Amino acid sequence: MSKAHDFSRRELVKTGAVAAATLVAPAGVFSLGLRGAAAHSQFQFGIASYTFRAFPRAQLIGFLKQLSVLDANLKDTKDHLPMDPQAESAALADYAAAGIKLHAAGTIYFDKDEDDDIRKKFEYAKRAGIKVIVSGDPAPTTLPRIEKFVKEYDIRIAIHNHGPEDKLWASPLDVLKAIKGLDPRIGCCIDVGHTVRASTDVVQAIREVGPRLFNLHIKDLADMSAKESQVAVGRGKMPVREIFKTLEAINYKGFVDLEYEINEKDPMPGAIESLAYMRGVVAGMAD
Repeated sequence: MSKAHDFSRRELVKTGAVAAATLVAPAGVFSLGLRGAAAHSQFQFGIASYTFRAFPRAQLIGFLKQLSVLDANLKDTKDHLPMDPQAESAALADYAAAGIKLHAAGTIYFDKDEDDDIRKKFEYAKRAGIKVIVSGDPAPTTLPRIEKFVKEYDIRIAIHNHGPEDKLWASPLDVLKAIKGLDPRIGCCIDVGHTVRASTDVVQAIREVGPRLFNLHIKDLADMSAKESQVAVGRGKMPVREIFKTLEAINYKGFVDLEYEINEKDPMPGAIESLAYMRGVVAGMAD
């Protein structure tokens, strides 16, 4: 058994019980799900809506309720959170009616070093009441301009690392080097899968990023170097328990967002299993 799964017998039993409870409980019954992973901890679970990119907003809302997760990190995909102000307003009304809160938007790409383009994206987040923009691939030369808007809007930027294919931000440590000296509201969204594929120790990266960690995307890999090897969280080699213990150690207050990118047409079984496993891990940490 790998170190990532080296739990005590009691923790394994608890994880299994939590998983079973999740699979049979109706939406809203499973108390570890709604706005917080467990009563003893600061962990908050959310869903990156890219998980449900094949489904329209109405089905996304239904899936979130079924998962007992009422916090979302939304992307302008399908009709989840359109960039157009009128369409965005309609989406926000639907989420409010369903009791779903939005804590982040992204990934949003800042591919133009222009005030008008950057302002449009900050206005998008402001209308939604979102305080964290998950940013993909801003050029380092654009960061001083983005910093100006971070100060004006008081909205944090979390730069998302995208693994070895990303020439700019393969690892969170690449982000950390580039933002040193910038406003403290410019930080990281650590994608744990992309981090390990960049040959970065994800636990150490979380520790080093520390107070500049504003969002975390969690997934699991059967092969720590292969993007295509993604599996439900708990089935792969990701050091999940060590990740949560390190988040606890740095007093992380942000969201842990499940980003389950496989089985696009039928993601619910994997999402259910992933959340159940993580909730079990966190429950086991209470002992």
